[in-house]
Amino acid sequence: MYGKLKYSLVNAISAVLLAATVPAYGETLNVAVAANFVAALEAIQIEFEAESEHTIRIIRGSSGKHYAQIRSGAPFDVFLSADASRPQRLLEEGVAVADSLNTYALGQLALWSREPGIALGEEYLANSANYTTIAMANPRVAPYGQAAAELLEYLGITELVGQKRVLGENIAQTFQFAYSGNADLGLVAYSQTLSANIRAQGSTWLVPTHLHQPIRQDLVLLKDSTAAREFVAFMDSAVVAQILLQHGYLLPRVKR
Repeated sequence: MYGKLKYSLVNAISAVLLAATVPAYGETLNVAVAANFVAALEAIQIEFEAESEHTIRIIRGSSGKHYAQIRSGAPFDVFLSADASRPQRLLEEGVAVADSLNTYALGQLALWSREPGIALGEEYLANSANYTTIAMANPRVAPYGQAAAELLEYLGITELVGQKRVLGENIAQTFQFAYSGNADLGLVAYSQTLSANIRAQGSTWLVPTHLHQPIRQDLVLLKDSTAAREFVAFMDSAVVAQILLQHGYLLPRVKR
């Protein structure tokens, strides 16, 4: 009897020690994400972590800043950029995983004013008497700024607007200019106008996508792991597709 009890006790202790030494399988992924996509990624994070043993740590910032940090060796696992050029450059520079480039969303451009009840649109934008200043992201470095510049060129009002422009370093700063009143209008990311504290404010015109080139937002893997691959696969799921639409993005394979 004593021998059996001793044997059981030894087995129990061994099981506890073994459990303590077995590594957890779940990983924490460091995901660097463009500022305009943070709200959508937070919703995606909830769904991903509910289905996966892995977790996500969100590192927000401008795509340009993330790119520089990645080139300097920042320990990111995945990069969700606001454009297509920086992930492509990381591939060409041998920093990103070779076969991981993927377009995860198409951004939408919007004209926004903090003043409610304004019938914004092409005619309003073309009438210089309607506004004194208009904020847009720097088209040299920001994809939404490039789309805004293409819109103005398409409408033939580049020179008209040129004297009224207030350039933001990125789309987050651009929206802040319009939201704070430092600019009468803002050519911003449509997703920004749908955030919880903005949705019921101001006036919005969703710019038709045929008035500018598609705003491709690409992702790339920086470290090849099972967890990172699982996350990238999840970004192509029906769950994420619904979140993208709710947050003002278009699906990469769907044209409006």
